[in-house]
Amino acid sequence: MKRGGETTTKPSGTPGSSTTNTAEQSKKMRVIYVVYIIVSLDITWMFLQFSVTPYLAKKLGFDTLWFGYLQTTVGLIQLIGGPMFGRFGDLFGARAALSLACAATTVSFLLLAVANHPVLLFVHKLPTVFMHVLPACQMVVTDLSEPEKRAEALSKLGLCFGIGMIAGSTLGGNISTRYGETFAACVGAAGSAFSLLLVLNFIPKSTKSEASRSTTKSENQNKKVFSLGEITRLMKFPGVTRIFLIKIIAGLPSGIFQVMFSIIAMDFFKLEAQQNGYLMAYFGIVQMVVQGGVIGRLTSRFPEKSLLLLSIGVSAGVGLAQAYMQTVFQLCLTVTPWIFSLCLFNVTTDSMLTKSVPSSDTGTMLGLCASVQSLVRTIGPTIGGFLYMNYGLASIGLIEFFVNIVVCVYLLYRQLSKTERQKE
Repeated sequence: MKRGGETTTKPSGTPGSSTTNTAEQSKKMRVIYVVYIIVSLDITWMFLQFSVTPYLAKKLGFDTLWFGYLQTTVGLIQLIGGPMFGRFGDLFGARAALSLACAATTVSFLLLAVANHPVLLFVHKLPTVFMHVLPACQMVVTDLSEPEKRAEALSKLGLCFGIGMIAGSTLGGNISTRYGETFAACVGAAGSAFSLLLVLNFIPKSTKSEASRSTTKSENQNKKVFSLGEITRLMKFPGVTRIFLIKIIAGLPSGIFQVMFSIIAMDFFKLEAQQNGYLMAYFGIVQMVVQGGVIGRLTSRFPEKSLLLLSIGVSAGVGLAQAYMQTVFQLCLTVTPWIFSLCLFNVTTDSMLTKSVPSSDTGTMLGLCASVQSLVRTIGPTIGGFLYMNYGLASIGLIEFFVNIVVCVYLLYRQLSKTERQKE
């Protein structure tokens, strides 16, 4: 309608606009709920594999050193694949990225099912270069959630992680004990194929906003998935390099304990496959409680910088406790604060990093975040194996304590210095 030569537009607050926004938000939430299901299933199959691989490796003649080499191989492959996969997601969309990840997981399980030789156990790890279901799901949640609610939305992925940990550990331990490792691997392959069907039917081609989508198209027409320049560009955004280095340095010690846990459970605590499965299920219950009842509330009430400091401080205390634990009961006592610090640290750093870059680059940034975990899996088994074999379990805990104390002091000093400058 024109009035006095000017065109009037419908106000944004009209009923039609409100209905459109509500429908759009409802559609986004439906996709996010499907993503939560996909994550729960993927983590279930991942922990099923964790319950199978160490015992299959032992049957094939692997000792602690060679199992460490196997873990290092996985970490190295995913370290290379993580940033490229994130870039692939930014360029080709969520559906393509998740389809590739789920298909690679299916192939990996099929190769595990036929692994009857040490070489084949290494071969079945090759598809892990594309097995980044969790980072792809984080990208979808990041794209579809509001910045102020991003940390809370990402923390719910951790709740799904806990569900998958319980289901996968219990299934893996029981199925491999009763029916063997081959059948367990086939179950994982079938489950991953089902996840692929969910992706193809419910995940949109792209989850980027229209503005960021057009920006991505115009900026990336001539850019490749394998682009070191893109990674360098992201690191130049304010605060990104510092948070990324903190993520690596503070995350490495607890990551070493994480990747060494299957060996520690078998060698130090003398647990069988089924007992290990039950213990991992307990870990999953703790993670569900922490992620579902604690992390979300903290992220909505306190600033991320304070939560980062809290997570590192708690991790230091956990490292000291792990250095002196001797029984499974003592291990279970340290699990709650350990998982709390780990979940809070990952959610906070991921949220801070994705907020520091444009929305068109969140996939690449989350791929870089995933590469930190891959870096831990690359060097963690070698470092952890050396420490455990030569200095015992206590050395891993003490290193976690000292490293996190140093990072905690650095963050406190930086925060206090900033406060003093603001007063002046």
